Amino acid sequence: MKKLIGFILFWISIGMLLMLLIKNIWVGILLIILLMIIGYNLFDCGC
Repeated sequence: MKKLIGFILFWISIGMLLMLLIKNIWVGILLIILLMIIGYNLFDCGC
């Protein structure tokens, strides 16, 4: 469980760093929405 939490926190920090580099807020919001939809579909694959 600690490894999973560490993995999640690592990718959250990568996302925060990416948002610092993206100057346009709307592009960032669209990217967040797109990645959340893709992540949910991959997580809930019905396997």
